[in-house]
Amino acid sequence: MRFAVTAIERREWPFALRLPFRFGVITVRDGIQAVLRLHIRDEQGREGWGVAAETLAAKWFDKDPSVSDAANQHQLRRSLELAGEAALAAGMNTAFGHFADQYPAHVAACAAEGLNPLVAGFGRALLDRAALDALLKLAGLSFFAGMKANLGGMAPHPLVPDLVGFDVAAMLARLRPARRIHARHTVGLVDPITEADQAERIGDGLPETLEEVAATYRHGYWKLKVSGDIPADLDRLCRIAGVLDRLHGYHATLDGNEQFADAEGAFALWQAMAAEPRLQRLAASILYIEQPVARARALATDIGALATARPVIIDESDGTLDAFVTARGLGYAGISSKSCKGIWRSLINLARCRAWNAEGGAYFLSGEDLTCLAGVSLQQDLALVALLGLTHVERNGHHFIAGFAGRPKAEAVRFLEAHPDLYADTPRGPRLLIREGVLDLGSLAVPGLGATEEPDYAAMAEMPKAAWPG
Repeated sequence: MRFAVTAIERREWPFALRLPFRFGVITVRDGIQAVLRLHIRDEQGREGWGVAAETLAAKWFDKDPSVSDAANQHQLRRSLELAGEAALAAGMNTAFGHFADQYPAHVAACAAEGLNPLVAGFGRALLDRAALDALLKLAGLSFFAGMKANLGGMAPHPLVPDLVGFDVAAMLARLRPARRIHARHTVGLVDPITEADQAERIGDGLPETLEEVAATYRHGYWKLKVSGDIPADLDRLCRIAGVLDRLHGYHATLDGNEQFADAEGAFALWQAMAAEPRLQRLAASILYIEQPVARARALATDIGALATARPVIIDESDGTLDAFVTARGLGYAGISSKSCKGIWRSLINLARCRAWNAEGGAYFLSGEDLTCLAGVSLQQDLALVALLGLTHVERNGHHFIAGFAGRPKAEAVRFLEAHPDLYADTPRGPRLLIREGVLDLGSLAVPGLGATEEPDYAAMAEMPKAAWPG
């Protein structure tokens, strides 16, 4: 199905975190969510709207310390503006064609204004999701049914020359979307491990310490942030292990968030962990290590020594569409799927995994999170990882933000009623429902990209014009 983009609306709203979230170089206490609404018209003259939502995250897309957090948010707004201008001028195309044909010029336009490829990808990601949402709603199809039928027209394209001979349509037709998925809980760098780590309680009815999280949600999967300070990391990991080792069984991942200057530093942490008796069980539980090396060097140095211990994946280094190809040659085994980087990017990398694994490889996608808030953002990301068939996905938005906090009560109730398997009704409002560490995804199979319900646009502000360059 071919369509043209005929109108775009950009809105946003602020939110506060219930707990500070420390990852990489930043401790987050509040944020802003961008909401993009997009109108399409297909070749038969049918028209409809779609929506996408994502956090304007500071110090993840661009970690330059000389750029303020507010300027980081304006970078992302500018990427949205540039992507929107190009889409409105593009005319008729398929959903994948809009992405693939416009992507190189969009990246170049962003680069001309000092915006890196990850920032550029953010603008395209939201636009492509909103367009696909509108297309699916016009067709009356769920994301799963639409993608299996290749409604978006994904096909070989010069943008991805390494997949020129790969049968993408056949891959999509064979996908078996997951109906349940493990929520991998994120342990941030300042998260309290036990009650003794807290000066005061929040008392909002949600778990606050790692001990309480383990008892409440009963996760089987955990994501552990490390700082690059090996003595501090060892001490904290030992305290975390003191809690997790009480569980019957668990799996974990380590996230370096670019905190190591080189691969040798990351390997030194692993060697120290392996030599620490208190970390024997935790080290054995590690499934993979995520982006330990700063992006400036990550794709210019061999990761082989660390990769002999555990698979290593890239996340922040996934700036250009060929990043996974480069990473593979350096010893990396995987790459993250994040809806903030784009659905088409995830499917391209899934195709690479299928092609390389058919040759005897062991390559994979992981599911990571950019603090997906309850509602459209969360559900679109869950729909993506379900389509990919992943068994677990990082979730942190439900822990650091209390349910639909900051949104109108009526909006939260609408999402709860539409998705009673995904949200729980509590005395403090609807919240993500996690049973034995697992999320049920059956209700995401509705017309659209994981959600038919839409947010209350009247309760949001119009997105200001980007002040970039500042």
